[in-house]
Amino acid sequence: MRASALLHAADLTFAYDATRPVLAGVSLEVTRGAIVGILGPNGSGKTTLLGVLGGTRRPTGGTITLDGRPLASFSRRQLATRIAVVPQETHLAFEYTVLEMVLMGRHPHLGLFEVEGPADVATARDALAAVQAAHLEDRDFMTLSGGEKQRVVIAAALAQATDVLLLDEPTSSLDLGAQLDIAQLLGRLNAERGVTIVVSTHDLALASGICRELVLLRHGRVVAAGPTAAVLSSENVRALYDVDADVHVHAATGHLVVVPLHRTP
Repeated sequence: MRASALLHAADLTFAYDATRPVLAGVSLEVTRGAIVGILGPNGSGKTTLLGVLGGTRRPTGGTITLDGRPLASFSRRQLATRIAVVPQETHLAFEYTVLEMVLMGRHPHLGLFEVEGPADVATARDALAAVQAAHLEDRDFMTLSGGEKQRVVIAAALAQATDVLLLDEPTSSLDLGAQLDIAQLLGRLNAERGVTIVVSTHDLALASGICRELVLLRHGRVVAAGPTAAVLSSENVRALYDVDADVHVHAATGHLVVVPLHRTP
């Protein structure tokens, strides 16, 4: 394990039952200030891996440490002040304003029966400003567009004041403009606030554009891991998706571009 590793997983396994292993021998490291992308086809275990890294699922084998301390030794409240998870979709049982949604991120910092005070509201508003959504604070969350909702949920995660942000498919179902907005937002939060980010995604443009490291996952196993420029290759795309692809550097952006050609036999 590198001394700079913030989050370290070694030989992780996870299974819903004895006949359905979802993760098998997965190891990875996330250094402080990194942006790490997890890529893989449907059913590869990406969402499960995020859940295990975030402490919402217990692995059936292997170890996870946060700053060298076993993840299992943290209470749920302690862990919520260190790692924030942004799910693919957010479903609410009641109506909440945007500000109320973001204030939910402050709950791990409150004592029993304690309610949010002026400092918590200030933190929530600062988080909304960071994602350029301050103008939405009085809106009903459920009336927002997909891109606006994603910004607000990320703001709630920022309000938790955590070290690590785990995002599951943050650009799923968003239009092209909103995808670009979210990609730029994550890059800015990392650069300006030092937020460590792990993102599970099918969006290869997002992965190549903002992720400095990638973990390629298929059938619950790591196919390849390392710097994006080395890992995102035609050979690895074929191994991951059974697709022949042209992978080249885009002249204008300097990012890798993946152009699928055809399915492999």
